[in-house]
Amino acid sequence: MNSGARDPLDSAELRKSRGAFFTPPEIATFIVDWAVRSTDDKVLEPSAGDAEFLVHATARLQALGVAAPQVFGVELHDWSARLGVSRVAAAGGNAVMTVGDFFDAPADGQYSAVVGNPPYIRFQDFSGDARAKARSAALRGGVALSGLASSWAAFTVHGALSLRRGGRLGFVLPAELLHANYAAPVRRFLFENFAQVDLVLFEERVFAEAETEALLLLADGYGGSTDHARIRQVATATALSVELPSAATWAPADPSAKWSGSTVSPEAAGIYAKLVLDGRFAALKTWGETTLGMVTGNNKYFALSPAEVSELELRPTDVLRLSPPGSSHLRGLEFSTRAHTELGRAGKRTILFRPSGKPSEAAWRYIRQGEDDGVNRAYKCRVRKEWWRVPLVSRADLLLTYMNADTPRLTTNTAGALHLNSVHGVYLNDAHRDLARELLPVAALNSVTMLGAEFTGRAYGGGMLKMEPGEADLWALPSPSTISAAREDLLAIRPQVAGKLRTGKVLEAAKLVDDVLLVGSLGMRRPEVAEIRAARATLAGRREARSRRGSY
Repeated sequence: MNSGARDPLDSAELRKSRGAFFTPPEIATFIVDWAVRSTDDKVLEPSAGDAEFLVHATARLQALGVAAPQVFGVELHDWSARLGVSRVAAAGGNAVMTVGDFFDAPADGQYSAVVGNPPYIRFQDFSGDARAKARSAALRGGVALSGLASSWAAFTVHGALSLRRGGRLGFVLPAELLHANYAAPVRRFLFENFAQVDLVLFEERVFAEAETEALLLLADGYGGSTDHARIRQVATATALSVELPSAATWAPADPSAKWSGSTVSPEAAGIYAKLVLDGRFAALKTWGETTLGMVTGNNKYFALSPAEVSELELRPTDVLRLSPPGSSHLRGLEFSTRAHTELGRAGKRTILFRPSGKPSEAAWRYIRQGEDDGVNRAYKCRVRKEWWRVPLVSRADLLLTYMNADTPRLTTNTAGALHLNSVHGVYLNDAHRDLARELLPVAALNSVTMLGAEFTGRAYGGGMLKMEPGEADLWALPSPSTISAAREDLLAIRPQVAGKLRTGKVLEAAKLVDDVLLVGSLGMRRPEVAEIRAARATLAGRREARSRRGSY
């Protein structure tokens, strides 16, 4: 704890279960100094822990001229609450501390400053009555949270509702505020209920225990509204004590959309937005539909190598052509029949066991072997009418990698292979199928689209960039008209791009496409392209830095 004392009956596991990650004093001081401005300010710290924010609020009020400040807190953990009261008393103040759940406290709008570090409990561990009370509290603010929401989201809304008009909310929040889908209604709530929204981001992780990045939310003027946020970035918490860098302004067309673009330069964000708004770039859903792949229930059983198929004596009617599990083989422009065959010769699992009609005798032997091994007892298998008959998806036009160290890749599926849920399938509209199969994987390797992937996807453990189908729908790619206009030039560089990809030189491939598509066809100035590249490098660098500092 911040005071150096700990409940002997408490533990790191118990603190994590209730989302208790205590705040560095530099951060508490910074937020309190921003939020507490007058001797009349009434300060609340929800989820107070050992009252780090209230100790600093006491000092701040004393500096403003209050002899014996009274401050307020709510804390679930009794030992921490009692310690907090004693710490405030030692600092010369009086803490009115309620021991209990913050969501049981009435949001009666009596505080001028609500400050603190809300508990961070992931949705998997945030359940039962606690979740029900949290969602009910958020609904009172007009915010409907999904079942995937972590605890901080409802805390933010309930904390705001505890403010009097014109009040200030200063919270330490996970960076999920910027990009998580479940945080969309919270982002909108902040814009619709505060006159000014400021965010402070950190280059380095503040809470190693929490396994997530943090940011500071400084929302001023409760009861007002705004159409933009101001974003600053500092290296570490200690940098808060010096003059902050100038702010970038982020004014999203839809405040509930991801704010990932707020972390790049205003120039890059403006160039990107203009390309999308004027139709030169369009969402992937303009080209077609993106869906999940097949779920077998046991890939080791259902996905076979050609050698295994031969050894089992399976017939052609027992099996289907398959893109092997994973996506490492989909880093080029085309997944061809030849590539599929070569993977099979190398022992990759390029065949799906899936009898199309009545299984052959060999197939029945393999089915009985699966039952002996308990494959049929896996959930996805046992809920099927015939456990061994995997539900099929149609053969996709393009395959999309969704877990990426660099950037998502589109690959034309000329092999006509089925795909598992380790990749997504893209099913193209009739009007665009020929053009997209021919050139969309090439055209997608441009810096604007690569930046858009950082905006649209989400950073995942190990610095990976993950993109779900709903996110892929919104991913900005060159529009059909843009690619049509550049078709001949794109065809000319296609072999060179493929060669760069074979040797892992993704950025060099992107530069070739940038020169042809962005500069040559769209007429972008090279400084504009450089701005886009730098923005993408910044966001990708942040992902990679997180992987070096540990997983989420």
